[in-house]
Amino acid sequence: MVDLSRRRLFTRKAARNDTLRLPWLNAPERFIDQCTQCEECLKACDTQIIVKGDGGFPQVDFSIDECTFCYQCASACPEPLFAAEQNEPWQAKAVINDQCLAQQNVECRSCGEMCDSMAIQFRLEVGRVAQPKLETNQCNGCGACVSVCPTSSINVSNHVA
Repeated sequence: MVDLSRRRLFTRKAARNDTLRLPWLNAPERFIDQCTQCEECLKACDTQIIVKGDGGFPQVDFSIDECTFCYQCASACPEPLFAAEQNEPWQAKAVINDQCLAQQNVECRSCGEMCDSMAIQFRLEVGRVAQPKLETNQCNGCGACVSVCPTSSINVSNHVA
């Protein structure tokens, strides 16, 4: 007979702490210890962006789609991991890296067109195509900009520089 509590010891170590997990977590730093990996959140996600990640724990994959903040993942979870829906979902914000086409002087505004909160605006510059300007205080971390980026230059993270 396999002692699952001992096996879980190893899966916890395999899971990364910097991974963007789920919105509305009460204590993201204790998520690995409290999640039972029941996969109810995966089944409940409207946009199917919750996937099995490192160590088998759920995480968000914005390359699939965006988070609509529907709260279905939290409602489906049998564990007391989530804060109330009225709270802010998370502190995650988008980050645009140097591989952005506009920064390579190629016209692209895909991310700005998908950004409902209008956190990504494009500013005109002399001798260059319009450059993206990310207003992190307006970004809600929904990830709508990630999957539409043709160069995968956008990431949503809790660690914004």
